[in-house]
Amino acid sequence: MDVDVPTSLGPGRLVVDAAEAPRAVLWLGHGAGGGIGAVDLVALAHALPTLGITVARYEQPWRVTGRRVAARPPTLDVAWRETAHAVEELANGLPIVTGGRSAGARVACRTAADVAAVAVVCLAFPLHPPGSPEKSRLSELLAPEVPVLVLQGERDTFGSAALLTSEVGTRSNIRIVTVPGADHGMKVAASAALNARGVAELVTTSVTAFIDGLV
Repeated sequence: MDVDVPTSLGPGRLVVDAAEAPRAVLWLGHGAGGGIGAVDLVALAHALPTLGITVARYEQPWRVTGRRVAARPPTLDVAWRETAHAVEELANGLPIVTGGRSAGARVACRTAADVAAVAVVCLAFPLHPPGSPEKSRLSELLAPEVPVLVLQGERDTFGSAALLTSEVGTRSNIRIVTVPGADHGMKVAASAALNARGVAELVTTSVTAFIDGLV
């Protein structure tokens, strides 16, 4: 089901994979370099509804209108906040977990309190631009006061799982799951410990267990 959502920045779109008997809603945003067809977002949309979790993938207005360059972070946040009412209607009182991949994860972290998210799921959180570790976005990841799950590739050039774990330190509300051999796009080499199916299973089982622990 597609739900067009008008915002002050143009139309956005929720692509909803609904559970028959939902117990929670997972609202996911996409990255700056791709859309809601990313492998991890698709894996969650396919697997979680059968487990009682409705998945709503959100296309930002810049993608809906066909632009190739992502909007700036504050603009992404505006469209996300203005879509919250539509997600609340979809949830109909159920808990809402927000999240996304890469830039979408940043949006979810920055706005978690604004949209009353009960938790945040980050797929490939971009801790820093490739080759520029001094330009850290750690403060964004630390912003939510609710539980946060991060699935991070072992080879992510935007910040490896090991680096992210070191930077987060002892923050008790943040759990980091390493995706062995994966890069920022959750792709793995042929010789990696996990193949593409294994990565998808790790993502879906980790996120399901995380939400199970909340609801």
